[in-house]
Amino acid sequence: MVKSLGRFLFYAIILGMIVKTTHAQPQTDPYLYDLLRQSRDSVLQQVMAAPDSFRVQIIYTQIDRNRKNQPRFTNYAFNLDSNLYFNPASTLKLPLALLALEKLNDLKSSGVDKYSRLLIDSSQPWQHPYLSDSSASNGYPSIAQFIKRAMLISENDPYNRLYQFVGQQQANRRLHELGFGSTRITRQFLGLSPEQNRYTNAMRFVNSNGVLLQAQLPAYNPDPFFLEKKQLLGRGYMDQRDSLIQQPIDFTHANNLPLEEFRMMLQSVMIPESRPADKRFRLSEDDYRFMYRYLSQYPSETPFPKYDTSEYYDSYVKFFFRDSTHRMPPHVRVFNKVGWAYGFLIDASYVVDFKNGLEFMLAAVIYVNKDGILNDNRYEYETIGWPFMYQLGQAIYIHELTRKRNRKPNLDRFKLTYEKRDANDKRPVIRNADN
Repeated sequence: MVKSLGRFLFYAIILGMIVKTTHAQPQTDPYLYDLLRQSRDSVLQQVMAAPDSFRVQIIYTQIDRNRKNQPRFTNYAFNLDSNLYFNPASTLKLPLALLALEKLNDLKSSGVDKYSRLLIDSSQPWQHPYLSDSSASNGYPSIAQFIKRAMLISENDPYNRLYQFVGQQQANRRLHELGFGSTRITRQFLGLSPEQNRYTNAMRFVNSNGVLLQAQLPAYNPDPFFLEKKQLLGRGYMDQRDSLIQQPIDFTHANNLPLEEFRMMLQSVMIPESRPADKRFRLSEDDYRFMYRYLSQYPSETPFPKYDTSEYYDSYVKFFFRDSTHRMPPHVRVFNKVGWAYGFLIDASYVVDFKNGLEFMLAAVIYVNKDGILNDNRYEYETIGWPFMYQLGQAIYIHELTRKRNRKPNLDRFKLTYEKRDANDKRPVIRNADN
């Protein structure tokens, strides 16, 4: 009996070690691996041959519809590892935009909506008020204008303002409720300390006559963050005085958004019925249409803000279609969010081809920092990063063009009326946005 129990415990321990080891291994599906190996592009093959060096992760999602147009998702991964940290950069603008729209829906009884004028005050010495917005048609800030700027070319200050509106505590609690348990939003893009980031500003919604509709008090987040392990990156970094510090940057307390959770957030907004009812963002139909527009609209189609289209061209934030022409296929729309920082490039996209009747999702991250020094602005974005993203996107898109489906999807939901610029508009363009 004792020997049997001992043998049982021995095998249980061994099995536990095997399960743990297996769980810790990056996931690569032969289907996707073989598909990408067929590409003759040298950059794509260079990255695939050294996935650890480039910290690359890919998720390709096939979408097949039944006769009721209900979707079935099949995910294929390459080097997918939820424990392999990457800095999420601007990708967190997507969940903050969705959470801001949720919060506004809770305030509708006060006559507040996403277009209401929002005056942001300063409640701490390091905070900055925001009382006007020259990029808006009426000259005033609003949640709608913040979301537009955050999606169209990924401006940074709108991220900070959405963060301040939603609040650090509510953002993290709500995302965890929705099933995004590894997502962590701890920092604004303001160079603040972890303690300072726990504070958010007072703000006021007012009507066109300046009458108060709703006031939000300043807030502080007392919730602790449970940090599982150290996240160190690089062999050195440049500090604020441009001095080289010979040690890694510690991202343990930084923002976090695993690629699979990022992909699922995009799926949640693009095809919400694919998620359980209690795991969906509380958005109205108008909110969904609003998000669809600004996840896919081009700067050249947008009058407010009026971006310089030679700098912020149509494929500027469409990494999987960003080539030297800077143009997008006329029959394709990409609903996506990107991020880039510290040598990381990230994109999660829902791609629709109306001419050929196809749809798919693609999410990827790559790290291009050959010298291992962060903040030195010597990243291989131009030579490896963006070429890799483009070649990856085209490899999947070409495959989708030939992939057999039982039936074509009904994509009418994603056919939108986009804004137009006035050819006679003589206002100066925005050339140097902070993004």
